[in-house]
Amino acid sequence: MKKPFVALALASVAALSLAGCSAPASGEGDSGAVTVAASTNVYGSLAAQIGGDRVDVTSIIKSATQDPHSYEASARDRLTVQKADLVIENGGGYDGFIDTLLQDAQDPHIVSAVEFSHDFPGNEGHDHEGEEGAAEEEHDHDHAEGEEGHEGHDHIEGFNEHVWFDPHTMIHVVEAIADELAAIDPDGETEFTANAEEIVADLEGFEADLETLKADAAGANVIITEPLPGYLATAAGLTDVTPEGFAESVEEGSDVAPATLLATLGVVEDGDVAAVLTNAQTGGAETQRVEDAATDAGIPVVAFTELLPDGSSYSEWMSDAIQSLADALQS
Repeated sequence: MKKPFVALALASVAALSLAGCSAPASGEGDSGAVTVAASTNVYGSLAAQIGGDRVDVTSIIKSATQDPHSYEASARDRLTVQKADLVIENGGGYDGFIDTLLQDAQDPHIVSAVEFSHDFPGNEGHDHEGEEGAAEEEHDHDHAEGEEGHEGHDHIEGFNEHVWFDPHTMIHVVEAIADELAAIDPDGETEFTANAEEIVADLEGFEADLETLKADAAGANVIITEPLPGYLATAAGLTDVTPEGFAESVEEGSDVAPATLLATLGVVEDGDVAAVLTNAQTGGAETQRVEDAATDAGIPVVAFTELLPDGSSYSEWMSDAIQSLADALQS
């Protein structure tokens, strides 16, 4: 492996137990801790790091074998959400099961990550400094027009819901989680704010790293087989040359049209692609053919995941993802 041209420092990242943490604190849960239900361990990790010993976090989905798009909630999941002081979801149709569970919940505080994205319908023109918008709205869990309450796990057309790979959006999400925890447990506000600031510092570092990568990559062409890494590719200034329809079909779990598959294979075989970016948790025979063609052509294949691996924090996971992209582009 060549020396990477993006330097990623994570001095502020603490080791965490991402399946959830529990310890006495001054909150509303039975143990005295603030109870947090997160749709996935991505958001559970953030809540655990921000809340520390003052929170009891349960991540509903924490295994790569579970697909949030089609997940069927259990009775235990329903009880988890019903008892939660704070519920953290991705939103945008990604984890629609949370909305079903919230129908029986006792008016918990809610953070919906997609509502902090500048690409989310209705958020155009968001200001970064002094941002009002979603962060200051009351979380009554209304949905943007066209989202249809996530019924049937519908996606919002033209919107990439994988916002955890967008550092700018996640800065706002982290701040919102800290704010909601402070509203529930005012005595912990100083701790929540300090912990959130550490993560924000990491995220700002990731933004800088992606800007460096953008300058060095000079708009390199990439194939993106599924929308998951789209935010990282955009921030790195990469050019998505995937034929229209391929990534959408893979994401929806439908067959890729034969002509679209042949066109995608042709782009790879032409050799003007710096890397193929994939989702390790989705795909099928068509995606495998594209990956095989890339390997045969000596083109790096970078696989990203939707969930944190055991023993990793969110910041460590993001660092690894960006570094993997950088390594592929400079190979």
